[in-house]
Amino acid sequence: MKKTGLLFLLLASLTAVAQNEDAAFIKRISDEVFNNGKAYDNLRELTKNIGGRLAGSPQMYKAEAWGQATLKKSGADKVWLQECMVPHWVRGGKDVAVANYKGGKKPLDVLALGNSMGSGPKGVQAEVLKVNSFDDLEAKKDQVKGKIVFYNYKFINSNVNTFESYGDAGKYRGAGPSRAAKYGAVGVVVRSMSHSVDNNPHTGATRYDTAYAKIPAVAVGLRDADWLNDLTDKETVKLNMVTNGKFFPDTPGHNVIGELTGSEFPDQYITIGGHLDSWDPAEGAHDDGAGIVQTIEILRAFKALGYTPKHTIRFVLFANEENGLRGGTKYGEEAVAKKEKHVFALESDAGGFTPRGFGLEMNDEQIAKVKKWQPLLEPYGAGRLEKGGDGADIGPVADALKFPSAGLNPDSQRYFDYHHARNDVLENVNKRELELGAVAMAALVYLVDKYGL
Repeated sequence: MKKTGLLFLLLASLTAVAQNEDAAFIKRISDEVFNNGKAYDNLRELTKNIGGRLAGSPQMYKAEAWGQATLKKSGADKVWLQECMVPHWVRGGKDVAVANYKGGKKPLDVLALGNSMGSGPKGVQAEVLKVNSFDDLEAKKDQVKGKIVFYNYKFINSNVNTFESYGDAGKYRGAGPSRAAKYGAVGVVVRSMSHSVDNNPHTGATRYDTAYAKIPAVAVGLRDADWLNDLTDKETVKLNMVTNGKFFPDTPGHNVIGELTGSEFPDQYITIGGHLDSWDPAEGAHDDGAGIVQTIEILRAFKALGYTPKHTIRFVLFANEENGLRGGTKYGEEAVAKKEKHVFALESDAGGFTPRGFGLEMNDEQIAKVKKWQPLLEPYGAGRLEKGGDGADIGPVADALKFPSAGLNPDSQRYFDYHHARNDVLENVNKRELELGAVAMAALVYLVDKYGL
């Protein structure tokens, strides 16, 4: 046999041995998480004892203290707070919308959009003008003045990946109020960003264009949206709408950071994280309590198994993703200022559902390397490895320092049933699915730490 043949056989044999070792260690991670895991218990504490954690709220500070204590308890070598100024928007009271029509009155189930300005105690009363798209708004712009614009834009049902539908419809929540105010609208109603079958309204941030009036804006539950859609085709509908949102001055918030020090490359960093804040109507269980407790669970499991990483691993509970991204921005700015070397970042911010794989923000050569690990990730539901889609919080640091990053991709079919709505509660998170996501994340971090990218 030629030397090249012997070398090939030797390399193949060494690769097989390494993969067997890796598979065995990942199985140990899985056993530890399933048998001794604390992710669901931690999520119960976060959701039931603290609840919704809107930036600037008392619950935000309670969550930060809880995060510090839990990272320490889980075995971090050190834990600290990284301060950033966060917006302080408050809902200010119950959001109300009542439709008046020939047959009587109907209260609609609504929530003010995050960062929206309140109507004042008297509210706004105006005729509803339904538009089905921004193109429809432009076609009807001469009818908009003095009206409440109802954006009746539906989620695209045919998208298997529901995040594609969210990305498509989200522009009506983000830019819709100002686009309507441009033509003199006095208020906006947005069909909730969901394809669920219930009537829970889904809030989320809007962004005012300072060139136009900051008009009140609400999201409406889907059943009421359907009712309003049908009725406006038949007759004139007037709406009385009262919202109470307002801003206070920015206030200090914090990224909560725990660290395991690397044995070989202590000055090179792998970041794992999710965002600690949530919207106020519910408990923020899937968005993003799940990502927070999965992050902490990886730390706990590594410590329980006696794993010493080569690189320093940071476990970051990011502040203010929902209506400002101040935490992720601050983390990136400080990393740049300190000239830190980061080698990889991983985020979980798509719910605590069964993992399907990872979105990979990296070059083709790095993706090819990750795909060689597919047999090791597949048994834990994470074998679908796709280009693109890391996470909002890790985006600023990864973009600034130009290093590879990834996001956990769980099954997306149920996520927008709960997203930013009152039913995003602990009871809608499955313990096994949540834990399996933590296993998949830990496996990928272990492989990157061992082999690099």
